[in-house]
Amino acid sequence: MDIIAALFDFILHVDKYLEVFVQAYGVWVYALLFLIVFVETGVVVMPFLPGDSLLFVAGALCGVGLMHYGATVMLLLTAAVLGNQSNYTIGRYFGPRVFGWDNSRWFNKNAFDQAHAFYEKYGGITLIAARFMPFLRTFAPFVAGVAQMTRRRFTWFDVTGGALWVGGIVTAGYFFGNIAWVKQHLDKIIWTMILVPGLVVLWGAWQARRKTTRAAACHGASQ
Repeated sequence: MDIIAALFDFILHVDKYLEVFVQAYGVWVYALLFLIVFVETGVVVMPFLPGDSLLFVAGALCGVGLMHYGATVMLLLTAAVLGNQSNYTIGRYFGPRVFGWDNSRWFNKNAFDQAHAFYEKYGGITLIAARFMPFLRTFAPFVAGVAQMTRRRFTWFDVTGGALWVGGIVTAGYFFGNIAWVKQHLDKIIWTMILVPGLVVLWGAWQARRKTTRAAACHGASQ
């Protein structure tokens, strides 16, 4: 419980932690950001890291000159693309066996099922939309690997989604992160970044399952 409390504290106050880290360790902040983004997108058991808020705060620090904007965008884009490639490769390796896995501390079965349902409904575009959705962001490339999407097609969605996600949120932080009202309500903005996309994922997964159930019922009635 202490670890969970510390994690939520870090997520909600990432602006303070990151600024202190920059002032204490300088350029090592780039290595920290690269590691967090890579692990969040590249390791299927780490969907709870603060991706969106971290990018926004990094952009805000660029806006006040504590970090370099161009270097930050390129470094985090590289981390996001390589992370997805890693996750996709893991998914291809395990393949359809994943559907038989049980829920555990290392594998969130419900999150996987939601990502798979979303992927079944929207196809490859899920990989772009998922960049802006916590949990789905971590599982979407894994699902694409399980579904055996070709590497070439996956890479196109990977790079496009990564560029929109990193470039868009870091730039938003650069221009708006240091506005007084935004800084005052940053915790609420972070919660919005977490909850709203999460609700969209749940809605999409519910719609996909509902459609599948209807199709199965119609098929059963026709026999």
